Amino acid sequence: MRTIKVGLDKRSYDIHIGPGLLDRLEDFLPPGLSPRCLLVTDAHVDRYYGRQVSSKLEQAGFSVAKAVVPPGEALKSFASARELYDAAFDHKLDRKSPVVALGGGVVGDLAGFIAATYMRGVPFIQLPTTLLAQVDSSVGGKVAINHPRGKNIIGAFYQPQVVVIDTSVLHTLPPRELRAAMAEVIKYGVIEDASFFDYLEGNMDRVMSLEDAVIQKIVVRCCEIKAEIVENDEKEAGLRAVLNFGHTVGHAIEALGNYQLRKHGEAVAVGMVVAGRLAVSRGLFKDAELNRLSRLLKSVPLDTELPAEWDVQRAVELMVQDKKAYQGEINFVLPETIGRVRLEKISPEELKAFLLNL
Repeated sequence: MRTIKVGLDKRSYDIHIGPGLLDRLEDFLPPGLSPRCLLVTDAHVDRYYGRQVSSKLEQAGFSVAKAVVPPGEALKSFASARELYDAAFDHKLDRKSPVVALGGGVVGDLAGFIAATYMRGVPFIQLPTTLLAQVDSSVGGKVAINHPRGKNIIGAFYQPQVVVIDTSVLHTLPPRELRAAMAEVIKYGVIEDASFFDYLEGNMDRVMSLEDAVIQKIVVRCCEIKAEIVENDEKEAGLRAVLNFGHTVGHAIEALGNYQLRKHGEAVAVGMVVAGRLAVSRGLFKDAELNRLSRLLKSVPLDTELPAEWDVQRAVELMVQDKKAYQGEINFVLPETIGRVRLEKISPEELKAFLLNL
């Protein structure tokens, strides 16, 4: 097991990473919690791990209210939030009662939003079960629900008290989910660590076959990078924006497909290549490095082409509405080389012209 500390003064917390950690869950629970908790999971994850985690929480002295929600991005809605608030009321949660998220990024975002807002904030515990959540969304405190006009528009920065990452649960992850998550893993190599990118190039077969040592290595490295970035810029005033590499276009792709056609990582994979092409067009990034990025994504395999249903005008409108835009300009994370990126502003007109010529 490896433990990484996210240092945020009074909001600091540990990320525990290793196989079989759900069986030791009681070892990682913070002290001082009330003996009632709300366990939020989705129907897929509940089938595999819901009973196990409920039992572990009960052995630790909790009265557990388990809320099982439907899977999918549509879950992150006002309607779902209201149902969970009702569950919190019904189970008589107080200000020291934890909300426990057992699932992927969607469950974590929704459960975290409830934890951040119920009684103005109750303890939050993350038990991520997808590779995407383990390397990215469970760390850093971004919690949110969606609005019909934008993804993750309504939310907060609300740090968990602990993150427990059991890497052995990835063996029950559907192959498409594993492939999609690799976009976020590759992202960390591009934005921060060229040697990590090199490692992924040489070990993709071992990653995709879920070799224990390899999976633990990539989860640990991604969490180390994200922890360092979050420590220096918790609320995305500057540096943390580099984590959005590929997400500007990616979120537009997701929205245009009504969050049904492309999974988050699949959309981010395309967004990273589009950002790379934009960087090449501005003389920031070399064709050879763009080709390396494309090849690595395709080796997963992930599609790197814009969808056939791509509506450039609507996509640009969505990007202007995105929370990363500012005063009508779109903030893009563009690569300078493998291992280093920069923030660049681009006008909607320039972006539209660029996308129409792809």
